[in-house]
Amino acid sequence: MNHIGKEFMKKTEYKFVSESDQRQQLPQPPLEMEYAHKMRSIDLPKPDEIKVKDLSLRKAIEDRKSVRKYSKEPLTLMELSWLLWATQGVKEVMGDNYATLRNVPSAGARHAFETFLLVNNVKDLEPGIYRYIALEHKLVEYIIEEGIDDKVAEAAYGQTMVKSDAVTFIWVADIYRMFWRYVERGYRYIHLDAGHVCQNLYLAAENINSGVCAIAAFHDELFNDLLRLDKDEQFVVYLAAVGGKISD
Repeated sequence: MNHIGKEFMKKTEYKFVSESDQRQQLPQPPLEMEYAHKMRSIDLPKPDEIKVKDLSLRKAIEDRKSVRKYSKEPLTLMELSWLLWATQGVKEVMGDNYATLRNVPSAGARHAFETFLLVNNVKDLEPGIYRYIALEHKLVEYIIEEGIDDKVAEAAYGQTMVKSDAVTFIWVADIYRMFWRYVERGYRYIHLDAGHVCQNLYLAAENINSGVCAIAAFHDELFNDLLRLDKDEQFVVYLAAVGGKISD
């Protein structure tokens, strides 16, 4: 049996990692992937304008569970703005674009994730794939075409909750942002960071009476092709379906 998992853990021990590009004084990568400014953008309610119900942290933690069936009630832009702010919102840019401080922890504040969304049922948004521009707290249209939800469901191995929900979060790693400092070990940290982000989504969803189901089973190549990603430098790591809870 090929124990690739054991080999990965062994070869990413600190004693085996390469000298980092940061240590070699190579320039750090941008804080965010570039995007074509000709893409149509959608402003989101600003963080200080977001209004969600008060909910104790204890209640959010204890009520949290994976939800796979959702109401037909659409999310609002305010609610979507809240979920994006809670999971990848930028609170501060440090130094001369050196790092960002966000609402989730990240190894060395590298924050190597980009958030893509399959929008199915959000008020004032056409169905399709959007990208969250965290530094500007806005969305840009990425792929707006009929049947894109079916393609996402296919890439998610037929898990149809990604198209019956209100929105599916798709987290993409821009790996050099992490690799620049942590080299091979950075691949470990990407997966830890994904857990931080998704847990915040679960908890934030409780404030808007919505449920989440994290998804780790997907066809890597299909998803990366669908999102037109490099595959080596940018790749899908994690998904989460989100939608309103069905009343008991």
